Parts: sequence; structure tokens; C-alpha cells
Amino acid sequence: MIRDSQKQRPHERLDVWRDAMALVESIYRITARFPQEERLGLSMQLRRAAVSGPSNIAEGGARCSTAEYLRFLSMARGSLAETGTQLEIGGRLGYCEHDAETNDQLDRTFSRLNALIRSLDTARTVRDPGALYESPIPNPESHA
Repeated sequence: MIRDSQKQRPHERLDVWRDAMALVESIYRITARFPQEERLGLSMQLRRAAVSGPSNIAEGGARCSTAEYLRFLSMARGSLAETGTQLEIGGRLGYCEHDAETNDQLDRTFSRLNALIRSLDTARTVRDPGALYESPIPNPESHA
């Protein structure tokens, strides 16, 4: 089933997905103020990294296994890290100022994503304690 009775896709009910979508909106507003010469450079890269977060959360949620879901959530986590780094670069180059609200959105999204990863990883281990499985996420708590 793609949508539930409330006409939502499963990932649309996730707070982490909603947070990631709000982060995308913030990034687009910030990059709209970047210099014209950065429209095809850092601005585009930052937007792509931001968009990749909720996209991977959604795609992972549509997969058929927990292992696949975890893999896409790991990619979303990488995209969030990339977004944070590129925001820092934009700030250092003077293209944008420190934006506490956007940083809070980024931190909140990281925390919720890490919590989702931990819960899925723990549930998977509990279901199959004999499985030879090592999480592809080396330290999910590092951004909590």
C-alpha cells in the first residue's frame, strides 16, 4: 500500500522526513541570496545535498527490507553531513551568515534520523540475534 487512509505515504508521517523537508526549504532560501557566480557552484551543490536527505528517507521507506531501509537512511545521514559542511563553507566565504534556525533544523534532523536508524537496527538485531550483521553506520550517536 502506497498511501494510508489519511492519503499519506508512510514516509510522510515521519517527523524526520518533515524536518528534512523544512531544511530543504531553508537551504533554498539561503542559497537564493548567494552571489550570482555561485548559482552553478556551491549553491547548486548545497541544494542537491539538502534535497538528497528527505529523498533517501522516502526511497528507503519504500524498500522491501530493513537492510535496504538502513542503507538509504545512512545515505540520508551522509547528505545531512554534506549539507552542514557546505553551509559552513558558504559562511566562511561570506555567502551566508550563521543561521541558528537552520543549524537547529540540521541538528534536529540528525538526531531524529539517528534515533530512527538505532531503532531499526535494534529491532533487526532483536528479531534475528544470530544474524551476522554489523551496522554500516559506524557511530550513529556522533551527531545526536
